[in-house]
Amino acid sequence: MATKFGKKVTLKFLSEQLGLSRTTISVVLNNSPIASTIAAQTRERILQAAKQYDYKPNFFARYLNQGRSYLIGVLSPDLAEGYDASLLAGIEQYLLHGEYHFFVASHQWSESRITRTAELFKERGAEGVILVNSDFFPETGLPVVRIGRHDPPLSGTSLIVDNHAGIRRALEYLVSLGHRKVAFIKGHQDSADTEDRWAAVVDAARELSIPIEPSLVVQLERLGTRPMAHLEEGMRCAELLLPYRRNFTALLAFNDISAVGAINCFRDAGCNVPDDISVVGFDDTVEASITYPALTTVQQPLRLMGETAAREVIAAITDGSKDQQIVFTPQLIIRNSTGPARAAKHGRGA
Repeated sequence: MATKFGKKVTLKFLSEQLGLSRTTISVVLNNSPIASTIAAQTRERILQAAKQYDYKPNFFARYLNQGRSYLIGVLSPDLAEGYDASLLAGIEQYLLHGEYHFFVASHQWSESRITRTAELFKERGAEGVILVNSDFFPETGLPVVRIGRHDPPLSGTSLIVDNHAGIRRALEYLVSLGHRKVAFIKGHQDSADTEDRWAAVVDAARELSIPIEPSLVVQLERLGTRPMAHLEEGMRCAELLLPYRRNFTALLAFNDISAVGAINCFRDAGCNVPDDISVVGFDDTVEASITYPALTTVQQPLRLMGETAAREVIAAITDGSKDQQIVFTPQLIIRNSTGPARAAKHGRGA
């Protein structure tokens, strides 16, 4: 940026204005460890001058001089869902208070795109990577923090949710409302939490004496990257359940967006939620609270998970990677999409 004198605001310009060396100014503005050895009055003069002249550091030069970019790459399969938005909000919230920044890419479940993005991260000088719901990532030498379950656990830090605790709370609540006939929407085949969450369903259903009928279990299939695709995936699953709607009084969905799609489908078919069918989701994304009726859901602490991922990737950059799993316990958020079970009815048909 040019000053009123027509000069670009550089370290040299600040040096001339303050009568200090560029090294001293750089040390203070970059908050280097030795900045504490500089007199407090001098540090304050430098910071005030940088603010007065609206100094913008040259990050490219900083990278060349220090070998540091302070950039973190974030890679997710799909950025269209509220799940990713909540995680990114947590990452951003943590990084706001430091000198790191992040840039985001999606891979749409393509291994070739993941490989290209990994190369891009390296080319852009990323110092670490946060992976969301992604198993495959080529070796880059960069510290990696993963959000999502991986069995067996992969090297580095993984942030996972206790699916068994969350699913059990959801089914216990449905049982308390009198529901014994429950339908289920399983996750996508390549989603990180699908198998563990389904194992949690099987375990909790057995303990609570809830039968799992094969005709009442449907699985999400990807419909592409269009804005409404995720909603339509849930609607398609609900359409497969409609012929058996007399056989169940509640639906437990893999995630919120599929639960919202199911609610829309049931409503279009003349079913009232929750009077005819109670619906429970998983995640507690923005969609859960603004849909009608508002969705009862298992809440993952997504913002906290994003903040933790940012903290852990910076720790790995500065102190080295370590193999660990950080487990988050979900909570059940009760809203208007669930209610007492209707009188049990048997037989197929509308």
